[in-house]
Amino acid sequence: MRRRVFLSLAAASVVAGCGGFRQSRINPRNWFGRSRSRRVAEMSAENTNPLIPQQEDSIFRRRRTEVYAGTPVDQISEMVIERTSDGAIIRVTGLPLRQGAYDVRLIPENKDGKPENGALVYRLMAVQSDTMPQGQPRMREVRAAAFVSAPKLERTDIIRVVGARNEQVSRR
Repeated sequence: MRRRVFLSLAAASVVAGCGGFRQSRINPRNWFGRSRSRRVAEMSAENTNPLIPQQEDSIFRRRRTEVYAGTPVDQISEMVIERTSDGAIIRVTGLPLRQGAYDVRLIPENKDGKPENGALVYRLMAVQSDTMPQGQPRMREVRAAAFVSAPKLERTDIIRVVGARNEQVSRR
């Protein structure tokens, strides 16, 4: 009993002495100081999203026009169109010739991604290596998806996804 009383009194005195810890430099909450409000520079008239930071040119990151090095995936094995409240999601499964395909994209073939003559056409592309082994079909599968808004979907009768050797078509 005496031992418990002694330990609880010692713990209480240690905790009571920690009041100065709150203002000390050891406390990680004090490392950056208090926040202050300041004015933000005026936004330009462009239609920009304020939640996405502007990329700045620097030594390590320069603005470049990115060239996509993808090639068409050999076969399109499955295409599923899932309805959402805002439109639809097109999920595609493809089968490249070799393992190790990466950076898989569904690239719209139509101008500006708008339906032409009621058809939306996508090409399944991936960056593929010629030096990788072929392997089993299950090991080579790649997947990609694209969102289609409801207004685009209303003007669309056919959705096609094209590969190197075949295509999948879905009609209304």
